[in-house]
Amino acid sequence: MALHWKLVVDSRNAPALADFWAAALGYEPEDQTALIERLLTEGHIAEDAVIEHGGRRLFRGLAAIRHPDDPVDPATGAGLGRRILFQDVPEPKTVKNRLHIDVHAAPGEPRDLVRRLESLGAAVVREVDQGLAGHWWVMRDPEGNEFCVS
Repeated sequence: MALHWKLVVDSRNAPALADFWAAALGYEPEDQTALIERLLTEGHIAEDAVIEHGGRRLFRGLAAIRHPDDPVDPATGAGLGRRILFQDVPEPKTVKNRLHIDVHAAPGEPRDLVRRLESLGAAVVREVDQGLAGHWWVMRDPEGNEFCVS
């Protein structure tokens, strides 16, 4: 039996962090505008529960991205495959992540990927060269979450 899952990342600004990771990974921001409009019309949520961002309506404090080749639930706009949900939390990030994303470049192009991610707002923490065992960069996204590029 296949398991369905999504990675959830705590954030300070879910829409902005989702935009970064969508650009970094080539994913698409989820569009749940139709679901939100239906919930507003039916009185299930109040107008202050939503925001406008990037031409679509989002639940306040939440934003998700999905792989562009994976299916989408037409009723909710939620991805049904590879998916990352960003949720705002009140406290700032204070320690190293216990889980992180590894981003793999096309063969021979990791430095180009590092430069592209820096142009999107990421920062290099350090470069690790362990010879035949591996070569990668530890980076931070715009909110300080660590990830690796190889």
